Amino acid sequence: MTFTMFSDPNLYHYSLLSLFLIGPPTFLACQFLTAPYGKHRRSGWGPTISPPLAWFLMESPTLWLTLILFPFGKNHNNPLSFILISPYLFHYTNRTIFYPLKLYFNSKGESPASGFPVSIAVLAFVFNLLNAYVQARWVSHYAEYDSDEWFWVRFAGGMVVFAGGIAVNVWADEVLVGLKSEGGGYKIPKGGLFEYVSCPNYLGEIVEWLGWALMTGSWAGFGFFLYTFANLVPRARFNHEWYLQKFGEDYPRKRKAVIPFLY
Repeated sequence: MTFTMFSDPNLYHYSLLSLFLIGPPTFLACQFLTAPYGKHRRSGWGPTISPPLAWFLMESPTLWLTLILFPFGKNHNNPLSFILISPYLFHYTNRTIFYPLKLYFNSKGESPASGFPVSIAVLAFVFNLLNAYVQARWVSHYAEYDSDEWFWVRFAGGMVVFAGGIAVNVWADEVLVGLKSEGGGYKIPKGGLFEYVSCPNYLGEIVEWLGWALMTGSWAGFGFFLYTFANLVPRARFNHEWYLQKFGEDYPRKRKAVIPFLY
């Protein structure tokens, strides 16, 4: 049998399986160890690069790999496939291009200790290669649009959830980057959902990919949502504990880590 990267279903199915398999160990590991960047930057993880460059490089597969894969899918001429992939590309255009630019222009004067470990960026790059392949391949090739009578209902419902999530995610990032641009070290973020949780940016991203899972109605989308939850919920807890330790009694005690009123 001739192996063709873009048509062999085995590659897709094993990639999809891998997406599910890495979720539980990620969740377990993140209960005890948080990735050493941002607030949790620490030595011992090898060379570093600037955070804006790290974010650009490690998130980039979500754009270029998606664009490479699409022409090889059987649905590449179906308008519904372009409609469905648009929210995914919208998120990652912001995360790959605009977010790093905001960091770059608002992070002048940071110390070398604020660098982003190359090792962590490489791990994120590999995950994004896997996930971009799974998501793009499903939308462009494995989705059955012609027989999907519920496409528009599912897409509309999922899009409402996705839009709410991305609005929260982008807004929270703006608040955090704005505080960074003021200089003088970390400050307590305030206003909006920051009054309820320490990490509304993570909450927004989790909600986004829940919306993506709903609008795609696929194992691919559901696997991505589960991994996002497994990765970000433990990190939100570490961030919350970091705020409590740094600011002590000045930090609002009613705030939760990432889920309002619950966690």
